[in-house]
Order: sequence, then structure tokens, then C-alpha cells
Amino acid sequence: MFIKDYISKDFPCFSLTDSIESARDTLEDFGYSHIFIKKSHHFYGAIAKDFLYEGDGILKDLEHQIERFAILEDNNIMDSIRLFYTFNANVIPVINKNEKYLGYITCEDIFQNFSRYPLFSETGAILTIETPARKYSMTEIANIVESNNSKFYGGFITSMSDEMIQITIKISNENLSSIDATFDRYDYRIVQKYYSDEKSDLFNDRFGFFQKFIEI
Repeated sequence: MFIKDYISKDFPCFSLTDSIESARDTLEDFGYSHIFIKKSHHFYGAIAKDFLYEGDGILKDLEHQIERFAILEDNNIMDSIRLFYTFNANVIPVINKNEKYLGYITCEDIFQNFSRYPLFSETGAILTIETPARKYSMTEIANIVESNNSKFYGGFITSMSDEMIQITIKISNENLSSIDATFDRYDYRIVQKYYSDEKSDLFNDRFGFFQKFIEI
């Protein structure tokens, strides 16, 4: 799950002396949200697509619009999620420790990787449960599910304060009523639940989980 295993290399890194028109044409060919800029052979930053339609000239004219974000090749793909969300990007530049541009990763790359794991790929039930922060235990949550002969595929914290924590979990479809009752008995409140055993809902299921990851 390291970034270096997902790098693509066919998207160029532009210089400030390149024309806005050429950068715009390239971006339209690829359909990405940003172009990347290098300066003195080092990665310099990114410019969002919208700014390339404000006029012609050279990219130096847009230097004040450059956003500074990138990910290191030896980072984990989980590290990329916040960057996609923070910069409203569908593409992220990859650099090495010397800030040399190596290529890029896309949101689609990450989505496809996550979709292979049971948390996303298995059909089942999605529950968002709430509990006082002082008694939060993912181990206890998993035990509640498994003690009712259901499978616990995984989960993550979706909201957290000093008082309360909300956790979204993915479980198999067995014994759901019994699981609901057990959570209630252990002082967990079910905030949202989505049950499905239809294969046609699998894509929406995966995408919803991925969106929640991005919004963390």
C-alpha cells in the first residue's frame, strides 16, 4: 500500500515559462483537476483547472495561484486521502525526498485499491453507532458483532468529541436484530443503518464508505 506502487508517469510537470494554453490542452486530454509546476528542477506546486481559463499567457502569470501539495513516494496510500479532500483534487503529484517530481496518483487509483478489501467488497450491513467517548472500544464493538455469529469486516471513527464518538462499521447480514439489541444493551445508540443483500447495491456501498474516509 505504498504510494510508489501506484505511480503513473504520463502526466507532465510544466515549467513557469510554458504557455497556459498548452497546459490547458493537456489538462483537458487527461481530465484532471490540477496541473503541476516545477521550478529549478524541483517540484513547485499545483494550479487548479479553473485558473487556466482566466486568460492566455505563460504559467508564471498564474504563479500567485499555485497551491503547495504533494505526497512522498514512500508514504502509505492512506496518507493521500486527506490531500484529495483538502485540495478538491482528483490527482496528486508524487515526489521524492529531494522534491523531484516522479509522477502522480489519482483518486480512482486509490478507490480501486480500497475496493478489493472486505470492508468495501463484501455485501452486508453498514451501521453508524454512537457511544460515550469514555467507554469507546473497537474491540468491544467487534465482540458484540461476532458474539451474535456475524462477521465484522471493519470500521472507522466518523465523528469524535470529548463527550461522544460515532463509529461506522461494516458487518455481514446475519442476526441483525440480535446485534441491534445487544448494542442497545451495551449503551451503544444506532444512529444510522443500511442493510442490503443485493449485489446491485455493491458499488454504492463501496463508494459511500470511500466518501466517508475522505471526509474524515
